[in-house]
Amino acid sequence: MSTVGAYDFPQLREQLCQVCHLLYQRGYVVSNDGNVSVRTGEGQILLTPSGVSKGRITPEMLVVCDLEGRVLAGNRHPSSEAAMHLLIYRERPDVGSVVHAHPPAATAFAVCRRPLEEAYLTETITGLGKVPVVPFALPSTSQVPDSLRPYAAHYNAALLANHGAITWGEDLWRAFDRMEQVEHTAKIFALVLQLGGGVELSPEEAQALRGLEEHYRTLAAPLNKEETHG
Repeated sequence: MSTVGAYDFPQLREQLCQVCHLLYQRGYVVSNDGNVSVRTGEGQILLTPSGVSKGRITPEMLVVCDLEGRVLAGNRHPSSEAAMHLLIYRERPDVGSVVHAHPPAATAFAVCRRPLEEAYLTETITGLGKVPVVPFALPSTSQVPDSLRPYAAHYNAALLANHGAITWGEDLWRAFDRMEQVEHTAKIFALVLQLGGGVELSPEEAQALRGLEEHYRTLAAPLNKEETHG
């Protein structure tokens, strides 16, 4: 299939590849690990293909699919994990992008089946939230979206047991930023465990922090409405 006309999104393709390259450069994926997608319009997504290193991916390799997984444009097979992306898009109309990777610290927590849920960090309370562990599911099968379904509506990220991490957000950069947050949080939690355990913020303190989320969103918005995140 071609990638012209209604399925040509040059800027979005470049940004998706930039996210893939950052995932590779930060060591969140190696070899053919991971997959990234973004909504391109009503009922369709742009998705990384199967079997390609995220460090070497190029815009013309990307695939356009509908929300049932049918390929609309592109000459490669879509990611073998497309089903879990599609599940999140179907469950969450507000989500514009999904990132799946295998960042080492977060994946170690996934192997230990240990969620990132303690109220230790102000940034995770206001921007990321709790990160649950999704029960193990055989990769590239319908078990993966089925296992993820109970969590999609209530969280911004999840650890996939013995597999890796997945994050989602309103756009590509938000989903990528959350993957960075998951890995950074896992590294800090690991150090806290080595030190014998941390002190959580009280429920009242955590709730007060959540009350600042709208304020932080306002501060993050550009003064110039034409500015884009890049």
